[in-house]
Amino acid sequence: MKTEELKIGNSQIVIYQAPDGTANLDVRLEDETVWLNRQQMSELFNRDIKTIGKHINNALREELDGFSVVANFATTAADGKTYQMEHYNLDMILSVGYLVKSKQGIRFRGWQTKY
Repeated sequence: MKTEELKIGNSQIVIYQAPDGTANLDVRLEDETVWLNRQQMSELFNRDIKTIGKHINNALREELDGFSVVANFATTAADGKTYQMEHYNLDMILSVGYLVKSKQGIRFRGWQTKY
């Protein structure tokens, strides 16, 4: 696993990259957390969007109920139109990472326990 650390002002950002380079995402940093949409989590954990959605629903029901983990951000699509898209914060990303069963998920869990 490749890790890159960046300093921006007083904040430190740690970037995860899968060993084979398959997970390399542009992420939104806002309100002192990282935000990913379902498609990005699908790429990160190498699972289809439907599976990611199932894990998001389980996490919301079982462990993140009452926490603010979802935000809508304007996103420009390939067709040039702007859409509001749900993004999930680091708490949700970590929760999904523990629920998903994939090699990418296992690698991510091992990486994130170091931080």
